[in-house]
Amino acid sequence: MPVGLLTLHIMLPGCASLKEKRSRIKPLLARLHREFNISVAEVDRQDHWSEAVLACALVANQADHVTRSLQAIGGWIEHNWPDITIVSDQIEIL
Repeated sequence: MPVGLLTLHIMLPGCASLKEKRSRIKPLLARLHREFNISVAEVDRQDHWSEAVLACALVANQADHVTRSLQAIGGWIEHNWPDITIVSDQIEIL
């Protein structure tokens, strides 16, 4: 049973407070969960206004399905959330 972990470092240009950052991150996390059936959370950079690190986890019965699904997330974010910039992404299969 493969477990996939995607770590995304994102930039949120124009955020002027942590409250504004949370108001932009929360809907993104909910949509990612709904669209890709993944567990997702902000795991680092919580005190920085304009950046965040998100972790997405997925369990499936085939490693190639996990990899394809996690690879699709970056493109989906860039297409549907143009105000968010992905700085880096890393996929690990456990």
